[in-house]
Amino acid sequence: MESVFTQKEPGTIQRLFARIAHRYDLANTLLSVGCDALWRANVAARVRRWTPVDILDLATGSGVLAQEIKRQIPGARIVGADFCEPMLALARQRGIKELVVADGLALPFQESRFDVVTIAFGLRNMASYEIALSEVGRVLRPGGHLVILDFSLPKQPLRPFYRFYLHQILPVLAGWVTGEPEAYRYFGGTIEDFPKGKAMLELLGRCGFVNCDARALTMGIVTVYTGQKV
Repeated sequence: MESVFTQKEPGTIQRLFARIAHRYDLANTLLSVGCDALWRANVAARVRRWTPVDILDLATGSGVLAQEIKRQIPGARIVGADFCEPMLALARQRGIKELVVADGLALPFQESRFDVVTIAFGLRNMASYEIALSEVGRVLRPGGHLVILDFSLPKQPLRPFYRFYLHQILPVLAGWVTGEPEAYRYFGGTIEDFPKGKAMLELLGRCGFVNCDARALTMGIVTVYTGQKV
């Protein structure tokens, strides 16, 4: 029988993030050996090339990506949306002013509002990738861009060692930091199941995005996906 984590039952996932919110960023920095900051800087630099005015950072969490985008594009208007209020409380402390408690499957924004939508490490926690991407397409302006940053799996010969770390070591280390090892066992499962590379590009295409691209970072541990609304 599937657990509620496997089923991505929204209330359970919401409570999970609420429990780890206070140590989430510290855990990410320690467990990525600081690479998380480099990944966010890469995403913000990509967004900056499009000179957007209105940006939605979906699944913004504690606002770390929104903060980096604001640093690189100080003139942009950034809205952070997340379904976990304790995470948004941390984003407020980072100076992100426009924050909305929102379900990624039913965004409370009008059509064609944003020039860019970013999603960092959040899409794989949503119950339906297709519905979430459809909502992103709805709120993007024609010609607007989507950027997804998420974990993938490195190629051989690193892959088996990474999988051992992901499933055996990471939950223990993260458990010491956050007190919630089960949360990181769940994260490991979502990383395995999340569409990667060609599969993600095909998903973006089915959801109506064009000019889709995938760029692996840090030996393929994460991938930046981009797409454009027609």
